[in-house]
Amino acid sequence: MAAFDRQSFSLTGKVALITGGARGLGKYYSLALSLYGADIFIVSQSKTGWDDVKQAIEANGQRVAFLQQDITKTGCAADIVAQVVAQFGRLDILVNNAGMQLRNDVLAFKDEDWRRVIDLNLNALYYLSHAAAQEMVKQHAGKIINVGSMQSYRAGKYIFPYTASKHGVMGLTKAYADALAPENIQVNGIAPGYISTDMTKPLQEDPVRGPEIASHIPAGQWGVPDQLMGPMVFLASAASDYVTGVMLPVDGGYLLRWV
Repeated sequence: MAAFDRQSFSLTGKVALITGGARGLGKYYSLALSLYGADIFIVSQSKTGWDDVKQAIEANGQRVAFLQQDITKTGCAADIVAQVVAQFGRLDILVNNAGMQLRNDVLAFKDEDWRRVIDLNLNALYYLSHAAAQEMVKQHAGKIINVGSMQSYRAGKYIFPYTASKHGVMGLTKAYADALAPENIQVNGIAPGYISTDMTKPLQEDPVRGPEIASHIPAGQWGVPDQLMGPMVFLASAASDYVTGVMLPVDGGYLLRWV
């Protein structure tokens, strides 16, 4: 075990696979890991954001590759991992970021909407983790980082499959951490709180819910995407080698207040 120093956070020579890494919060994870030296392989269902994130990653001095793929497709996980290894020669970090949320009243929720959310948020995450672990075991080292949510801890009214999936992500993170620890593979998660993005802007500006949420946060304000970048680098780096099975809330203290 190397002594702790500034290089403990370095990702130089590492390769990260990030699902949904070209847009939304995933873009910030890609930029964070590349800033600290990792090459990035992004898989996403569309090419939206590819040009911008490519420019930013290359400005950080790192290589980037893209794959357009629906990660819920049966059997695709092993192929994705194989393409990462073919492109960069190894796989050190998996960030399971891709996800979706659908809302409806409890009695009106459609079966197909349940399946869509569970397939992406939980099933695809499992299959990619399984495929990545098989490669990481060969290296006797690796980091799997799952993106959870405040709904990993709480009940989500109107977003039933999302809440179920994020609880499942928490459970799988712990189970995989236990199983893979002997292989020197750390499995952790990051649970973003209420983060100010284009997607959450309508909620933030809602005259009722916006102030209600802000008043529930001890920090007194919504977070910004940059505040997720440091925790992501920590979990991807050697600085967290003795941390596993943790879902790290980055929420300004939101979960401290249950009422």
